[in-house]
Amino acid sequence: MSAARVFVARLAGCSVFDPAGDKVGRVRDVLVVYRQKEPPRVVGLIVEVPGKRRVFLSIGRVTSFGSGQVITTGLINMRRFEQRGGEVRVIAEMLGREVTLVDKSGSATIEDVAIEESGPGEWAVTELFLRRPKTSASPFAKGQTVFSSWAGVRERSTSAPQSATQLLATYEDLLPADLANAMLDLPEQRMLEVAEEMSDERLADVLEEMPESEQVDILNQLDDARAADVLDQMQPDDAADLIAQLSDERGEVLLDLMQPEEAEDVRMLLAYAPDTAGGLMTPEPIIVSADATVAEGLALIRRHELAPALGAAVCVTLPPYEPPTGRFLGMVHFQRMLRYPPMERLGTLLDQKLEPVKASASAAEVARTLASYNLVSLPVVDDNHRLVGVVTIDDVLDYLLPDDWRSHDDDPAPAPADTSTIPVVPSAARRSLNGSSL
Repeated sequence: MSAARVFVARLAGCSVFDPAGDKVGRVRDVLVVYRQKEPPRVVGLIVEVPGKRRVFLSIGRVTSFGSGQVITTGLINMRRFEQRGGEVRVIAEMLGREVTLVDKSGSATIEDVAIEESGPGEWAVTELFLRRPKTSASPFAKGQTVFSSWAGVRERSTSAPQSATQLLATYEDLLPADLANAMLDLPEQRMLEVAEEMSDERLADVLEEMPESEQVDILNQLDDARAADVLDQMQPDDAADLIAQLSDERGEVLLDLMQPEEAEDVRMLLAYAPDTAGGLMTPEPIIVSADATVAEGLALIRRHELAPALGAAVCVTLPPYEPPTGRFLGMVHFQRMLRYPPMERLGTLLDQKLEPVKASASAAEVARTLASYNLVSLPVVDDNHRLVGVVTIDDVLDYLLPDDWRSHDDDPAPAPADTSTIPVVPSAARRSLNGSSL
């Protein structure tokens, strides 16, 4: 990011540009969600595009703030913005709100809000610009201005949050797998209410950790536009598995509403049987040319949004470098890259012993290969030896484990003569089964 700290009021009206330098709209507001113990987290910008339509731009798609402009990573979803429960517009709802200072020095009004990047693609409210009440009767007098951290103030009057929103705040710090388990413990109607209040990205992460029946129940509660937005945020293989559980008619409607590049990946996966390598794989591996360097490979696997299993190796192919690629040449594991100088070409470091599997290979064959060679990912090729995806260890575990494994927190051990003992599986162990700790 070109700016470490950004004041929201100064963002209003800033132009938004795509990577090609074309203007796509103007910033109208910043959207945040409250958290129980932490400052509000920024989820995105509200952007006005031609036609006076206001759309949502995820903060993860913003690459630069500065010089009166905002640069994005790609296309903006042009569906009309709809505010979800728990979301707060900074300019429209937070500025002008009266707060009480924790140091007991009185009250003040919020005039501006500073946001800062707390991690790659993650932004949060860090500071408030406040104005105290004026102390003079003069019409030209203004109150003193002060800065305060979020923890240094208390809001004096806010509308009571919806109960589901309040419950979500208590779940803020949970990992998706743990949040999914917590939601499964709720009554069905309560679970659906909480799902309605979640952001698209958060709901997508949680759905990926739920049994298929609950996934379908939740998706059926959403209107088509919202359901398509959530599917856009899911991993393509998980989205394909979910769409396969829906009626053909609704599945096709949702695919038409999804982002074209996301829908294309899902359609490709739906063409394979679910118990084959093609049905299990993800179509978004890291793909490079043989001339790419170790430095370039390490930079690609360092991306924060990349799943650990996908970051374990890079795939080397001939052009083109999008599945289905040119001829697959081999894989280079990240540990091997660490042993060589940064300018070493990846084409010289290929694992010559690892053979890819065909997309038609059975899930059992994939599992045996991963286990035999102690791998966490395995390349998948078509009949022309073109790379079409990668199967990761978590994909195989999800397939091999019972359908209801997520709903069980325990695993029975062999019973002694008179009684049985059931050891509880710690949450960290459950997460490792999902691939979260690989």
